[in-house]
Order: sequence, then C-alpha cells, then structure tokens
Amino acid sequence: MKKKIEEVINHVQKSEKVSDENKPLILEKLKDWRNEDNAINDIAIRFENWWMEMKPIFDELGWK
Repeated sequence: MKKKIEEVINHVQKSEKVSDENKPLILEKLKDWRNEDNAINDIAIRFENWWMEMKPIFDELGWK
C-alpha cells in the first residue's frame, strides 16, 4: 500500500495536469494517507464520490 501511494505522490509531483495551487494540498493528504492502514480504501471512496459529482458535468461537455 505504501509503495503504491509513494508512486502516486511521485506522479502528482511530476504532473503538469495538477495545478500548482492544488498540488501541495493533494501531496499533503497523500503523505498522511501513506501512514494510515485504510488509506487505499479512503482514496477509492473519495474518488468514487468525486466521480459521481463530476460525471454529469463531463457528460454535458461531451467528454467520455
């Protein structure tokens, strides 16, 4: 689990798609999760919730 989170941290640090404003916030939370036992579960749930909120917007824009 920790290795996978470390990979995500590295990806976020290198990503040009993540804004400079959001990057420190995302990295801080990922580093916190890296030390938690249920980290991956929490990430999956949060992403699923985010997706459910954003999917109608993406559909409206025609992004699939």
